Amino acid sequence: MRDQLTWNQLEDLKFASSKMTGARRRAFQADIALKYCDGNPNLTEIIFGWGRNTVATGLGEKRTGMICVGAQSGFCGRKRWEDLHPEVATALRELAEAHCQQDPTFSSSTAYTRLTAAAAITHLRAQGFPPKSVPAKSTMAVVLNRLGYRLRRVLKAKPQKNCRKPMPSLPTSNTKT
Repeated sequence: MRDQLTWNQLEDLKFASSKMTGARRRAFQADIALKYCDGNPNLTEIIFGWGRNTVATGLGEKRTGMICVGAQSGFCGRKRWEDLHPEVATALRELAEAHCQQDPTFSSSTAYTRLTAAAAITHLRAQGFPPKSVPAKSTMAVVLNRLGYRLRRVLKAKPQKNCRKPMPSLPTSNTKT
């Protein structure tokens, strides 16, 4: 095997494999294992540094014609709070809608709310929801952001600054003496 491939060719094959993902990568590694290592995943791991389990899976896919598909995207991870407590999430949406205002520039469809996370928790508990179904403050802020309500302080009107009175001695003054 080492007599057939130069060091540069080995590096090129490793690089090509690193640019692929999933079933395509496994198929490539299985082809290389069959061509240069007689279909031996252990020898492929020693020579190319690829995982022998990955190569074995690729060889199995090539032999049976069936592609192995992972289920990580659909079943892993924790469910969102809104999915776990839909009735509380509905009450939170109604509460946030009552306190929201549109962006003054109308440049986005984002609704800003005066409701803080702590106030939302207080209102939900006052409505009779059990404490276990109401999240903590940091989680409540994330949930409100995820629902499309941005927490922002209400901007108060700022008084206009007093303009300097024109002085007759200034060259920009329009007053005549």
